[in-house]
Amino acid sequence: MVSRADIGHRVQDAQGRTGILRDIDPTWEDPSHLPYDRRQQMVAFISPEQGGREWHADPTTVKRA
Repeated sequence: MVSRADIGHRVQDAQGRTGILRDIDPTWEDPSHLPYDRRQQMVAFISPEQGGREWHADPTTVKRA
């Protein structure tokens, strides 16, 4: 599991993708869900090291690489 202390470091998610941890948001709500169907959840935002599209993952499944 990663924490805010790991921001800026290389991490690996449960699917084996590696990148740089950019932030952890404990109250993130998925904007693709309808407003009445949203729930707050903790997510880790990760960016590819060489640039590209950022993704998010459950921080309990992310570890420092």
